[in-house]
Amino acid sequence: MSLHPSIAAFVGLPFFLAACSTPPLSQSPPLPQDNADVSVSERYHVEQDSAPLRPISQGEVFDAIPQADPILRFGNVSPYVIDGVTYHVLEDYRDYREQGTASWYGAKFSGHKTSNGELYDLYQPSAAHKTLPIPSYARVTNLDNGKSIVVRVNDRGPFHSDRIIDLSYAAAVKLGYMEQGTAQVEVEVMEVVGVEDRRDPLYGNYRYLQLGAFGREASAQTLVEALKPLLTAEVFVSAVESDGTLLYRVRVGPVDDKSHLLAVQQQLLDSGYDAGQPLP
Repeated sequence: MSLHPSIAAFVGLPFFLAACSTPPLSQSPPLPQDNADVSVSERYHVEQDSAPLRPISQGEVFDAIPQADPILRFGNVSPYVIDGVTYHVLEDYRDYREQGTASWYGAKFSGHKTSNGELYDLYQPSAAHKTLPIPSYARVTNLDNGKSIVVRVNDRGPFHSDRIIDLSYAAAVKLGYMEQGTAQVEVEVMEVVGVEDRRDPLYGNYRYLQLGAFGREASAQTLVEALKPLLTAEVFVSAVESDGTLLYRVRVGPVDDKSHLLAVQQQLLDSGYDAGQPLP
């Protein structure tokens, strides 16, 4: 079980954070709240966290279904500081895999805002993580019993050096460690096709160039392979469904700044390609 005080105002933005802990239950240091005039004790209806009054079984918990939700600046301010420790939200998180201790949080926080403004529902397969972008999806596996679950990361925490992830009550039930409070797990990010990373826009709101959209993935990949040796920015295929049709978009970026974007456009033109359409 966990203590999970939330943060709502952060570095000048309406940003929400949460910090978690597990048994033995103890009060965490007070943190800024959704409303700066509301204390920790006033914000939550109970002082200590607990399981809900209506327990559920493992068979009632299902995987989160990965979706191509955009990654926005809201909920992903980086760096941020908690209790004197600075955390950096990962820019490149595609190959993230880590083993460590998982905790969980429950009834005390249900119905309160998570770090991206969503309401925490302890019966949903969600999680809090210190550095993964919000939202993102990860498969969490209990290393003691082999049970696993796909969770949606939409919160920040746990802010303890010995823990890497804080799962919802439901996810902890699914992994079989709800009663003991913690477990040794492996967390592996799941790749979701078509996710738009819209953090920290540069050159106005532009960080990417789109060079075309194809009905066949092979055609898009052919263009990618032709462009890779020519450019100083990453070239990749981003798939998206439009009016029931799956399109494969060839994109370049993210670029470092306005001058980098202009340089990449010039590289395209010098190589006989179109300069591309700037995108956020």
